[in-house]
Amino acid sequence: MIDQVRRAMERHRMVVPGQRVGVAVSGGADSVCLLYALHELASFWNLHLSVVHIDHGIRGEASQADSRFVRDLAAQFGMAFHLREADNLLQAGDNLEQGARRARQDFFRELIGSGLIDRVATGHTSSDQAETVLYRLLRGSGLTGLCGILPVTADGLIRPLLYTKRSQIEEWLTERKIAWREDETNQNQAFARNRLRHQIIPLLKDTFNPRLDEALAHLATLAQDEEDYWNCQIVSNSVERVAKFRTSELTGAHPALARRIIRRALGGVKGDLRQIDFAHVETVLEMARSSQGSGRVQLPGLDIFRSFDWIRIAPAGFDNGCERDYEFAVNVPDSVTLPHQGNTLAVRLIHYEKNQQSHDKLGDELDWQRLTFLSEPDAAGQGRASSGLLRLRNWRPGDHYRRVGQSQEQKIKLLFQEARIPLWDRRHWPVLTYREKIVWTRRFGPSAEFAADAASRSVLRVEEDGCPE
Repeated sequence: MIDQVRRAMERHRMVVPGQRVGVAVSGGADSVCLLYALHELASFWNLHLSVVHIDHGIRGEASQADSRFVRDLAAQFGMAFHLREADNLLQAGDNLEQGARRARQDFFRELIGSGLIDRVATGHTSSDQAETVLYRLLRGSGLTGLCGILPVTADGLIRPLLYTKRSQIEEWLTERKIAWREDETNQNQAFARNRLRHQIIPLLKDTFNPRLDEALAHLATLAQDEEDYWNCQIVSNSVERVAKFRTSELTGAHPALARRIIRRALGGVKGDLRQIDFAHVETVLEMARSSQGSGRVQLPGLDIFRSFDWIRIAPAGFDNGCERDYEFAVNVPDSVTLPHQGNTLAVRLIHYEKNQQSHDKLGDELDWQRLTFLSEPDAAGQGRASSGLLRLRNWRPGDHYRRVGQSQEQKIKLLFQEARIPLWDRRHWPVLTYREKIVWTRRFGPSAEFAADAASRSVLRVEEDGCPE
């Protein structure tokens, strides 16, 4: 069995030489076996082992006896002992199993985050894998859920026993006269996992497939390899606070790929995929396929918004946390970061001599002389820029101006509709004013009254870096 564990660790590169590994030991057969196995293998990778134990306090004196048993094991091997006594296991929406699992995960993350250890090894077996896959299948899991228990996780958990059966472990311990603790709650069939273990899986083995554990474990391996391929080769692995993509990215893709794109975006924004199921993914996909260019739906912890050809995935309440309006003076030259957007808008003054070839960019340039004509004359009677007159603000309902090439003013709201600008982008859309007149706005350009032309010799160039599509 030791060779089997070593091969599993090598195959999945669970550790690198010299790492500090905390072994999660509950006192049960699986975790005790894990501790003995890693103790034998530690010299192979020069691992520095310690023992991690969490007392959930669920079983009173029995829980305390487990803690003493595990502490004695750590002392027997001369290993450091990390103990967490958990209370208040239940949070909103938790059952006892979920609360205990969350407490363990939090403790493991804290230990790794503190730098005391680099990895936490847990005693999950192929039998646990089979139970997990079947449980998720019965609950209606998608393909990602059928990956079951991962041999290595991104947050530093490793499962060296994942290809070892529980029966093999108990046989190995018995042969070596190694004691372990029995947790009586493992027989309590009020817990769904125990009903699977003691009722449903034995029935399925007797009725359909005596090697059901292997079949389910193999299914998990296949699903893991599939998921790894999709993640590495096709689906972006980026995690964003807000995800946006064109509906054509979904409608033009095979449904298998479209669903994975959606799941990755939902999980990336939310931070996990808890409470996200098949129906939620289909809701987003149907929103993209809809002939209507609008829609909004709330999913657990998420706000899904369709506007024209775009879908935005944001945390629930995201828009409520953003102030709508901003306005401030812009000096010349100046470079400012646009609020709530992160990109930069810069203005700079460029002068041309009469015999110089005219400037090569008219799209976002304003005739500075016409602008300063609006200002109060200076001592020489010439117009000049007055501090605070050039201002940058967001679009406001009712804003209108006359663009280059147009004979009359248009409301910017109508320009948004013509250009199919998503509703969420309009909220902080930048507008430049001079003496309260709109002289420029993103994408729609300068006001016709102040736009630079071939005769302009002093121009104010507006440049935006990282402007949204």
